[in-house]
Amino acid sequence: MTDLKARLIRTALAEGFVAARVCGPGDIPQAADRLRAFLDAGYHGQMAWMAERTAWRGDPRALWPEARSVVMLAESYTPEHDPLEVLGQRDRGAISVYAQGRDYHDLVKKRLKRVARWLVAEVPGAEVKVFVDTAPVMEKPLAQAAGLGWQGKHTNLVSREMGNWVFLGAIFTTVDLPRDAPEADHCGSCRACLDICPTAAFPAPYRLDARRCISYLTIEHKGPVDPALRPLLGNRIYGCDDCLAVCPWNKFAVTARESRYAASDAIGAPPLAELAALDDAAFRARFSGSPIKRIGRDRFLRNVLYAIGNSGDPGLAEAARPHLDDPDATVAEAAAWALKRLS
Repeated sequence: MTDLKARLIRTALAEGFVAARVCGPGDIPQAADRLRAFLDAGYHGQMAWMAERTAWRGDPRALWPEARSVVMLAESYTPEHDPLEVLGQRDRGAISVYAQGRDYHDLVKKRLKRVARWLVAEVPGAEVKVFVDTAPVMEKPLAQAAGLGWQGKHTNLVSREMGNWVFLGAIFTTVDLPRDAPEADHCGSCRACLDICPTAAFPAPYRLDARRCISYLTIEHKGPVDPALRPLLGNRIYGCDDCLAVCPWNKFAVTARESRYAASDAIGAPPLAELAALDDAAFRARFSGSPIKRIGRDRFLRNVLYAIGNSGDPGLAEAARPHLDDPDATVAEAAAWALKRLS
């Protein structure tokens, strides 16, 4: 099995993954307790799906009892430029790095399937399942158990060899592969990710209150955002990269191999006035193939209008004014809020 594992890892690297490690499906015993504490505190906000099938999330053996190994794979999406630079361009929208190119779910899953098919061909009778945020699987604890990195104080995976700009994928299999050693925590006394958070979304190191997280507020949260939090969003209209961007371990970040993760001309730092003019059809066309498309035009426009209100540019008032009568009540209220701020 050691030779099989070595060849499996070489196959994964040839497919474009930057690292692959193996753990057992029962190697994350603390995950269930951490998940329950997160849910009991209400930190998941409107993400009711996180409270569903908690037994599966906390113990992958409940998800698929026949699985004997979990192959965790990492793929880099390191940005070419500092993602925080756009925060100073108040007439433009800041979009999280991971969403500026093609949807990683599609790209990573295709590669996972090819690696999984290789394993099945090598081991007749083997069974496999692949996951990329597509099931109640806790990828980050599994990745730490497999030795890919550790969950940093910002709760994202950090690696000494790759930084924290990585996508994760998982292959569950009935093949019993040799395990890798888990990775230890190397955050030390650093607080960079905690201190930079615009909304103070970390009540303590290693704990995230999603209800205050800009990524949650701009992507998962439905309806109006708390008026007290809106000014803190700045020009962030889809996600937030602040805590990732300041991690000192990014000095070891690996260059992204997949060119389709690079920012497209239509998505990288777009003008807010241009985005405010998008109707539903134009929104769908512009963000086709992007994860942004899934939140829909109304929620996206809500975010754009908050950014316009935070811009301090009275010239953008004309971009917000037409939406005072928008059929969506949240959009109309966001337009009124933006105009009040600009006046």
